[in-house]
Amino acid sequence: MALSRHIKHLTTMPWRVRRAFPPASLRAIEQAIHRSRGQHVGEIRFVVEGALHGARLYHGQSPRERAIEVFSMLRMWDTEHRNGVLLYLLLADRAVEIVADRGAHVKIGSPEWERICHTMEAAFKEGRYEEGVLRGIERVTQCLAQHFPGGAAAAAASGGSGRGELPDSPVVLP
Repeated sequence: MALSRHIKHLTTMPWRVRRAFPPASLRAIEQAIHRSRGQHVGEIRFVVEGALHGARLYHGQSPRERAIEVFSMLRMWDTEHRNGVLLYLLLADRAVEIVADRGAHVKIGSPEWERICHTMEAAFKEGRYEEGVLRGIERVTQCLAQHFPGGAAAAAASGGSGRGELPDSPVVLP
């Protein structure tokens, strides 16, 4: 593993995550995920992690490997339609990973996930974190709405609550 990556991770302090995602930004992200529910029956989660520490860093865990681990930790694979989508940001690397459950991945595919990641990363390079995440949520919402449309049938299937199977709130990992 590159020494420069170790240094970035070891010097990325928790305040950097709070500065990139203050409470108002986290609320805006939660509201965007909540609003997207009316357009599809998919499940979107956003997770930001400042840096890798300990064994994860020492063994060179990639952002992709960590995102898959977080996807499992949040039980995103445990949805009725297998259409959970995780937007994961590893701030120290400024790396965005999208992990989608089988149902969503087979219909949407890697090329589209990669385009969404690149759009988000471009905003992050300019320090526009909230905007980058909101753009990513908007694009994922469009993809899910195309392949897993919501509407009256979806509302009836969820008991009319408009609530999804997973929480809308962003997750900030220490």
